[in-house]
Amino acid sequence: MALLNIRYDFRCPDICPVPVDELYEAAIEQVVWAEKLGFVSVTLSEHHGSDDGYLPSLVAMASAIAARTETIHIMLGALIAPMHDPLRVAEDLAVLDRISKGRMSVIVAGGYVPSEFAMFGHEMKDRVALTVEMVDTLKAAWTGEPFEFRGRTVCVTPTPYQDPRPMIWLGGSSEGAARRAARIADGFLPSLPEFWDHYRDEVIKLGNPDPGPASSGSPGYLHITHDPDATWAQVAPHAMHEMNAYGRWAAESGAATGYEPVDDPNILRAMGMHQLISPTEAIEMINGMAAMDAVMFHPLMGGLDPALAWENLHLFESEVLPHL
Repeated sequence: MALLNIRYDFRCPDICPVPVDELYEAAIEQVVWAEKLGFVSVTLSEHHGSDDGYLPSLVAMASAIAARTETIHIMLGALIAPMHDPLRVAEDLAVLDRISKGRMSVIVAGGYVPSEFAMFGHEMKDRVALTVEMVDTLKAAWTGEPFEFRGRTVCVTPTPYQDPRPMIWLGGSSEGAARRAARIADGFLPSLPEFWDHYRDEVIKLGNPDPGPASSGSPGYLHITHDPDATWAQVAPHAMHEMNAYGRWAAESGAATGYEPVDDPNILRAMGMHQLISPTEAIEMINGMAAMDAVMFHPLMGGLDPALAWENLHLFESEVLPHL
């Protein structure tokens, strides 16, 4: 069966019917639910200074989830390197790995939102160097041995729970990022599937095992419902917010993220990123996927009402999962 995953970014725009603390609470309860049903991972995403409250603190939320769960893997995806001090990240993630007993990994990315770089006093031109520095620092820090950092000798304790260390992925939206991931990281998560071939090519050139073709997965937003049209009317404002918020960032930076501003919810629905399907259709879709393909739920997308999100998840539990 395909791998079941769930993700959160905690956008809470004005159309969100509950305050952000209720989104936090709902997400933690949903991850507990997902673990009981055999979901393999929860992904948390970060951005900074977003006017809709996008989660800025991955480690804080991941720690809360780790304290309530026992088996589900916690993916930090992505940690935006230029917005963080590498030594502090190494410490925080080592502690998180201890709290979770080795259930975390991290995707490091260079970022692409100009306002975030301005907020933290960095230039966009420095993002590659800062990303490489972050990866190098995590690797060195997690040995528990002294190492050189910005001209001084430092040592990070404690070491992580995982031996030798948690996996470090690289995220990116360019050929350069893909090839860089092959050289310095343990894996690659592209913003668009076409960048995977560059990663695979570089991995093979380096003499490492072929990672194979890109895996496929479910849409960015999956909602199980008996009445897709009526449910879309409830979901559409939140989907529009998410698409246009990401779309504005992409337009400002020129990054290839797959998002673009859209002014018509019917056009957005036709793009296929948001799939509202019946239980029967969901069974057929998921059973047709390969064993390592990913089914990704994003239940609180765009500040969606937690009550509506639970309807989606409970329908998956009662009418889809038993047939997978």
